[in-house]
Amino acid sequence: MSVPAPILHRGDPAPYWVAATDTNPRFVFSSLAGRYVLLGFLGSAAQPAVAEALAAMPAAAQVLNAEHACALLITIDPADREQHRIPQSLPGWRAVWDFDSGVSRTYGAAQPGEGGMRYAPCWMLLDPQLRVLETAPMNALPALLAHMATLPPPALHAGTAVPAPVLVLPRIFEPELCSALIAEYDRQGGEMCGFMREIDGKTVAVHDRGHKVRRDVLLDEGPLKAATQQRISTRLVPEIQRSFQFGVTRMERYLVACYAAEEGGHFAPHRDNTTQGTAHRRFAVTINLNAEEFSGGDLRFPEFGPTNYRPPTGGAVVFSCSLLHQAMPVTKGRRYAFLPFLYDDAAAKIREENLKFIAAP
Repeated sequence: MSVPAPILHRGDPAPYWVAATDTNPRFVFSSLAGRYVLLGFLGSAAQPAVAEALAAMPAAAQVLNAEHACALLITIDPADREQHRIPQSLPGWRAVWDFDSGVSRTYGAAQPGEGGMRYAPCWMLLDPQLRVLETAPMNALPALLAHMATLPPPALHAGTAVPAPVLVLPRIFEPELCSALIAEYDRQGGEMCGFMREIDGKTVAVHDRGHKVRRDVLLDEGPLKAATQQRISTRLVPEIQRSFQFGVTRMERYLVACYAAEEGGHFAPHRDNTTQGTAHRRFAVTINLNAEEFSGGDLRFPEFGPTNYRPPTGGAVVFSCSLLHQAMPVTKGRRYAFLPFLYDDAAAKIREENLKFIAAP
């Protein structure tokens, strides 16, 4: 019987998806960018060829060390979970429960055919930007792992270091404005904030200290808020137009944030527009307010290597909300930053239409 051919080929971007694992009912695949990712489309671990391949997984620990590479073992068979047929060694490799076959169908491992769905167990190797490097049959795992061990460091997968497509601009806020924003934060006292997640069709704020630790203050109407708006309008918006050919007309949230070393302040890799309630966001802005007064805490874009970004006090980093990014842990002192989102009139319509998906606090 013929088997379906993969619909993704070398150079194709891998579609993003969310699925269940043992540790996370909504595991976000795209958060793995920044390392090589091996996808194993198993179908069922009860198949002899699949079971034989899985038996070789423990020997792959040196390659699948979560820094150079990791693996996701995707099954559509509930019995694999019930009978513990898939070996797991987090964070190197883990099982993904694709019981509705959604992920497998998206990648072409499962396709409809005569008499029902046809499944072709296979491996798909992705580069650190989650683009296809190669596909291989299930019995090719030893050769594939040997090849992965010879691949260059993730940051050099393109043959050279690839800078993140971000805009770095000094002198957006003057030092006096930075100091005033910090004083306002300290006057109000920050509140621990969460992050947005899609749950049962609603965009919900959730808290997970393993993912994010940060305290925020929202500016009230008044001269301080007006000053931030004026600087961004006159000093930042024209540069975004010039660099990205995007006309900013709207700003979301006038927010002063604090990542504190004493609390383990950080924000793990994430994207800013992945829920219906955040889909309108186009650009994120990070303006450091005290860049010389803390250690750690830099901005990083894992898809583009380990380079850290730390604009000087009053300086900004501007980037697409679709880019994977993280705030590294603050190891000493407190990092204060102003963190708005920017969008345009077309995105404002999306925001208005999606208000119904935002859960009440």
